[in-house]
Amino acid sequence: MISATSVDRHPKTGVIRLRRRNPARLWLNGVLAVLAFMTVWGIVTIETGSVPFGEAVLDTFLYLGIMFTQPMPTASHFGVPEGFWNVAGAAGYVLLVTLALAFLTTLIGGFVALVFGLLAAQNLTNTRVSNTIKGIVAVIRAVPTVLWVLIFAIGAGLRSVAAVIGMSFHTVGYLIKAYSESFEELDQGTIEALRASGANWLQIVFQAVLPSSVTYLVSWTFIRFEINFAVAVAMGAAAGAGGIGFNLFMSAGYFFDIREIGFITYLILFVAMAMESFATRLKARFLEASA
Repeated sequence: MISATSVDRHPKTGVIRLRRRNPARLWLNGVLAVLAFMTVWGIVTIETGSVPFGEAVLDTFLYLGIMFTQPMPTASHFGVPEGFWNVAGAAGYVLLVTLALAFLTTLIGGFVALVFGLLAAQNLTNTRVSNTIKGIVAVIRAVPTVLWVLIFAIGAGLRSVAAVIGMSFHTVGYLIKAYSESFEELDQGTIEALRASGANWLQIVFQAVLPSSVTYLVSWTFIRFEINFAVAVAMGAAAGAGGIGFNLFMSAGYFFDIREIGFITYLILFVAMAMESFATRLKARFLEASA
């Protein structure tokens, strides 16, 4: 009993308090201690070859400073003649390709997820159907998007088709969970009142469920759209899907142009901030319309 508690005396009142040790906290502290030891051990024993570790760290910060303070695209890397507007147009085009890939996969995944999300909500269907759908989408979400793209690339090849199918597949699994949980949080009294008045399943969905949860659907959809944009950037490099991700991969892996990497990074950050601002304003309008 003594080993399971710790004695603590209050510094002002002098009251002795017995605190029971939490096994979960002990395990958490142990895991953190092991991870900290492994991190320190990895840094100490890292093999840097002929490059001194301190010099490599300083060069890393130097290159990061150049990347973010001197961003500059190279026209030849974008396949256009020299000139600001030529480079801006080429960069805008590849960025639009990435946005189109993210939008298409979100649109496909959102439509499919809306149908199956209604069937997965426990307050709109029976328990067996709900548990079956949630079990399947749990498996889909457990597999990373990149792996789904590579799986579908066996049949479609490492191009944009495999990226669209793989990203849409994972989007369906993500949004079904989000949509179904949003539907399950609705007031059960409204649904029961419609059932008692003789409304069928479709009438309940279109008259109560969707109008009450539209703001949640918009929020979750835009969150997934932002995720798909980031995934589309990665798929442009890993799966040959094109877009700004492919240019980022070429700048980093082939041209070693640190200034162009900074330029592309700023483009991606700008688009991400613009999407966040647009999503916030759109959600505010839906809230005003439903008020």
